[in-house]
Amino acid sequence: MGGFKSRIFLFILACLLGTPAFTAGRGDEQYTDIKILYVPGVADPFYESMEQGARTRALETGVSLTVAPYPGSWDPEVQIPILEKAASDGTYDLIMISPVDRDALIAPLEALYKQGIQIITVDTEIGDGNYTDQSQWSFPLSHIGTDNFAGAVSLAEHIAEKAGEKGKVYINTTTPLTSTTEERKLGFIEGISHFPELDVVRVDYNGDLQEVARQQTLNALIEHPDLVAVFATNVFSSQGVSAAVKDTGLSGAVKIAAWDSTRPLVKSLRNGEIDLVLAQKPGEIGALAVEWAYKYFIEEKKVPESITSGYIILDKSNINDPDMEQYIY
Repeated sequence: MGGFKSRIFLFILACLLGTPAFTAGRGDEQYTDIKILYVPGVADPFYESMEQGARTRALETGVSLTVAPYPGSWDPEVQIPILEKAASDGTYDLIMISPVDRDALIAPLEALYKQGIQIITVDTEIGDGNYTDQSQWSFPLSHIGTDNFAGAVSLAEHIAEKAGEKGKVYINTTTPLTSTTEERKLGFIEGISHFPELDVVRVDYNGDLQEVARQQTLNALIEHPDLVAVFATNVFSSQGVSAAVKDTGLSGAVKIAAWDSTRPLVKSLRNGEIDLVLAQKPGEIGALAVEWAYKYFIEEKKVPESITSGYIILDKSNINDPDMEQYIY
């Protein structure tokens, strides 16, 4: 019997005995006794912002939210023990997790699902991300995240315009088994293909290590001194790429499209060292995961298999608009 269902049974039993099983909050607040475990992908501002969004919505809905330790690196061998230890330390109704590997996380998550714990993936996915069709990875309730492919297509079209729609383009990304960054890579390639005189000449995988991204970008600049644009697919890729282009004195000459609006990257955008930054809405992703958990357990609503959060593209024309502050993490 799953955690929430077992506590429903205890609630009914307690009512028969005259002892309330659920704790009421102050005023009109009601504590639902739903317990959620959040397992982030890695220690970075994106996942910290997601946690804040989840915490805010948990307070609003009376849901109990526990946050697992943040992994120090993007590695299934790091994340899986954290997941299994955190899940064993409490009785949870649902786990919201950003799987760091589309294949390696299937088995451990399925094992927890078979124990009666529901799963929502946030930001990254398992398998091919299709939870509708019956498959080895179709057990999660839902995936909640950015439309990575569409966002990358849009970034490509914007950076093509800034680069004069002609020349060589370089992509720096994380690992082939990270669903989000692969979607971004493919979306960017698709967007660049709309411009016949632009050519993606190299793609490097940095393992989500900023210093590796910096060195790879330096090598790409040496191999292709006529690069006109670079696309970096996440926080550490973007910060490594930006450092390399700045170190070689090519800021402004080599256009940079960066993914994730951390404060260091936004500072680089304001300084003219980066040309475009795609800001996801991690707080919205976290809030949606908690909100749909509440709707599923309390309101008995069917959860959509895929829920898309928004994004916005920042550049010099809008970055100093006070309304954009909410998109910086």
